Amino acid sequence: MTGSVFQAILDALRSADDLYHRLVLLVGREGTGKTSILRAVAAEFGADVVNANLELSKELLELTARQRILNLPKVLDRVIEHRTSPVILDNLEILFDKSLGQDPLRLLQGVSRNRTVLASWSGTFTGDRLVYAEPGHPEYRVYDSPDAQIVHMTGKASAAPAHTI
Repeated sequence: MTGSVFQAILDALRSADDLYHRLVLLVGREGTGKTSILRAVAAEFGADVVNANLELSKELLELTARQRILNLPKVLDRVIEHRTSPVILDNLEILFDKSLGQDPLRLLQGVSRNRTVLASWSGTFTGDRLVYAEPGHPEYRVYDSPDAQIVHMTGKASAAPAHTI
């Protein structure tokens, strides 16, 4: 199964080049091996896996709560601006922190406008619904028909809606 997920990611990354948002999400519940797959993809491209929680926390530490909310999109862009393409992001939980008042999918779409981004997503993708966390969890999010390439840890892939450039 790992090989089919790896291949599905490579295929999604190739097809993402023609999309408005060059975003590929690797979707699976916690503990399903997303980080291992991301590391294998990173090795294939000679890229690093960026620990978003760690890198963003370092950058946001000195800012006030209000400054964090206002500056998070710029900080995320700055953290990844000089990375090898594709930019590979793992540990995205900080983006879902309610105190930051952000739409995590929109943030990822924003940074994927000018570069290809592969990001892990702890949740599920069923039909055309992308879900983060469980209902009742404070960070629970649901997106219908997300504008991204989706690769599920089962090896299934879903193309983004037709927003090609």
